[in-house]
Amino acid sequence: MKCPACGHLEDKVIDSRPAREGSAIRRRRECMQCQARFTTYEFIEGTQLSVQKSDGSRELYSRAKLSRGVESALTKRAHNDAQVVELLDRIERELQLQAVATGEITSRELGEIVLSQLRAFDEVAYIRFASVYRRFQDVQEFIDELKRLD
Repeated sequence: MKCPACGHLEDKVIDSRPAREGSAIRRRRECMQCQARFTTYEFIEGTQLSVQKSDGSRELYSRAKLSRGVESALTKRAHNDAQVVELLDRIERELQLQAVATGEITSRELGEIVLSQLRAFDEVAYIRFASVYRRFQDVQEFIDELKRLD
């Protein structure tokens, strides 16, 4: 592993433990040259998931794209990075479960999974995401969605 401080390629593992509910291994490492400490994660490489868009086209699933949408909904909300990463992990686990047979999920299914997870996580973020995802046409649709939160 290349040291982020000095670029040296030799290090030693100081500590290893399960992370992300057992789906990853977290390792603390120390550079053999400069003694800088850093953390790495190992993941199982899963099958590539594709998303079928509403126009019929397909694109590869992107955690970065999902993260941008979720973080946009969470703007100025009181959540730390670890909580957001855990939320994204829960969404991805649900995606993998739904797409296990085909390796594909529709954008509608993806959006509904995000909404269900956001609703449990932060209702304000849920409403923000829903307003973009469901493309509310008027204030009444927005109010109806708010009433469903009760």
